[in-house]
Amino acid sequence: MNILLTGGAGFIGSHVAEACLDAGHRVVVVDNLSTGNRDRVPKEAVFYELDITRDDLGPVFRDEKIDVVNHHAAQVSVQDSFRDPIFDAKSNIFGTLQLIQNALSYQVARIVFASTGGALYGEMEGTPANESAIPDPKSPYAISKLTGEHYLDVLSHSHVLEPVVLRYANVYGPGQNPLGEAGVVAIHCHRLCAGNAPIIFGDGEQTRDFISVRDVVSANLKALEPGVSGTFNVGTGIETSINTLTGMLVRLSGLQVDIDHQPAKPGELFRSAVDAARLRKTGWEPVQNLENGLLETYDYFYRQARH
Repeated sequence: MNILLTGGAGFIGSHVAEACLDAGHRVVVVDNLSTGNRDRVPKEAVFYELDITRDDLGPVFRDEKIDVVNHHAAQVSVQDSFRDPIFDAKSNIFGTLQLIQNALSYQVARIVFASTGGALYGEMEGTPANESAIPDPKSPYAISKLTGEHYLDVLSHSHVLEPVVLRYANVYGPGQNPLGEAGVVAIHCHRLCAGNAPIIFGDGEQTRDFISVRDVVSANLKALEPGVSGTFNVGTGIETSINTLTGMLVRLSGLQVDIDHQPAKPGELFRSAVDAARLRKTGWEPVQNLENGLLETYDYFYRQARH
C-alpha cells in the first residue's frame, strides 16, 4: 500500500514509518519539521516538507496514489495548548480537516488517527477507562483530539471513510524529544545522562499508563488490516506512579541524586490508565514490559549523550 504518514519526522511517526517500510509498504512522509527531525525520516520513504494547515496536499494524494492516511502530525503539548489554544486548534482540528477533505477528494477510505487516551478520558476513577467511557477532556489539547475523532465519525456516516482511531496512553521509547513538556521518561533520561537530578512536579504519586513505542507501532500495523476499524485504546492498563518510574530510572543510571520536587502543573491528571481489551481482541498484545522498555530507552539517551 501507499501510505501517507503525517508527522513522520517525529517520535512516534518515524518509528511507524520504519515499520511500514519493513512490512513492504511504500511510505510518503509529510512533515513541516517544526518539531520533527529530517534525519529521522527513513531514507526509503518519500519526503515532503509541507504544513498540513497551510499547504495544498492534493498533489501529494494525486501523484503518490495514496491508499491509506496515517495521521500523526499534531501539537502534542498539554501545557502549550493552555498557553495558545488557537494554535492547538489550528494544528489539531483544522490540520485534521484538511487531511480528511483531501482523503475524500481522492477516494482514500482508510484513515488511521493518532489520538490520546489519558488526556481525553480525564481523571480516572476505579478501573482503567475503556472506549465506552464518556470523554472528559481537561485541556484544549484533549478537546482538539476529541474534535478530530468526532469529525471522522460523523463524516464516515455520509462518506466512504474507514477511520481507525488509536487512543494512546503515555508513549515512551528511543527517539522521544526530551526538551519538550511531553514525555516524562525522555525528560528524566536526558537529565540523568547529563548528571542532573530528575524533576517531579507535585508529590509524584500521580499515575500513568506507560506504553512502549514498539507496542504503539504494532498497533498502527494492526490498524492497516482489513476488518479492523473503530476506536481503540493503546495501553497496558497498568498504573505506574511517577515516583516509581523515577526510582527505576535513577537505579538504571547508577547515580546518587536527590529528586527535585516542584509544584504540580495546573490541569495535570492524578490517575490515568486505559483498558485495551478491544484492541487485544484483534490479536494485538503489548510485548515490552516497563523495566525492559526503560532500559532500552535509557541506553539510547546514554549513547546520544556520549556522541
